[in-house]
Amino acid sequence: MRRRKEKPMHNEFTAIIEKEGDWYIAYCAEIPGANGQGRTRKECLESLREAIELILEDRRQDALRSLPDTVMREVVTVE
Repeated sequence: MRRRKEKPMHNEFTAIIEKEGDWYIAYCAEIPGANGQGRTRKECLESLREAIELILEDRRQDALRSLPDTVMREVVTVE
């Protein structure tokens, strides 16, 4: 099976941010397990973005790992 390089998907998610003492804590309700933290809102959102990227990539790899070699794969873009 010939595979082409996939382009990164563009999505937008909701960050729920709370301030606890000197820290900002964030989570993404749409992606269970995605959490971030930082001393500033910017650091917190960057931490959350990295967590979301890691979770989505792990889920993608996990889902594709078990596919048989006989299936056809196509990229579908959702905007």
